[in-house]
Amino acid sequence: MTDRTRTSPVPARLEWPSPLAFIAYALGIAVLVWSLDGTGWSLSELATGLPALADFFSRAFPPSLERLPSLSTALVETFQMAIAGTTVGALISVPLAIFSARGQLGTRWINTLARGTVAVFRTVPDLVWALIFVIAVGLGPFAGTLAIAVDTAGFCGRFFAEAMEDVDKGPAEALQAQGVRRIDTIFCAVIPAASPAFITTTLFALEKAVRSSVVLGLVGAGGIGLELKVAMDMFDYPTAATIILLIFGLVVIIEQAGNYTRKRVLDGH
Repeated sequence: MTDRTRTSPVPARLEWPSPLAFIAYALGIAVLVWSLDGTGWSLSELATGLPALADFFSRAFPPSLERLPSLSTALVETFQMAIAGTTVGALISVPLAIFSARGQLGTRWINTLARGTVAVFRTVPDLVWALIFVIAVGLGPFAGTLAIAVDTAGFCGRFFAEAMEDVDKGPAEALQAQGVRRIDTIFCAVIPAASPAFITTTLFALEKAVRSSVVLGLVGAGGIGLELKVAMDMFDYPTAATIILLIFGLVVIIEQAGNYTRKRVLDGH
């Protein structure tokens, strides 16, 4: 051990925050306590409810396979909603991202309008979109698919735009210096460079859409969510357990397939 090593001060394990940071931490803790109090958070009530939860599991298992064929059909419908909604939403998000990304295409007003559209799509929950589309087109999977498409357009639109803003500007500027139109440089240089981020974001959107499609069924927007609601309302817990296991299996398969695809895409670039 050298003299330099022996005389080096040991770094502090915990640095004292500045007065402003301390106030921010205290405010955050106060908001947390206020939120817990406002939501009626109670460990005693949670402990009291554990026997009821245990009763549910005891009555739900073993799962009932009596309606497995019809439930499988509803599960396939849920998957179809997620695929169709994600695809349509991702396609819509591409032009939105082009006009939303700074320094790509359009005037400042068009850029602001596109960003505002993406923000509206993102901030309104997909369940609200489902209720709106149920009013517009009626009950069924089409309403759920439209809700997923709008939600996906907002989700992908934001991250597509950020990916386009983060790409290397060199190739696009070189093409523009040769007289290539801006729209052509976007499709020939910017989008290809951002395509790995496009693919990974779309896969995340698909995983999100699978989970959302289950919830959308609770408001009549098709899929297996409606079957789950009926089973719970009828206290048919064995059938509800079967539905929950089917949903779990579908989500796991989609997530594993997405992880594998993302790894291949990132390794390829």
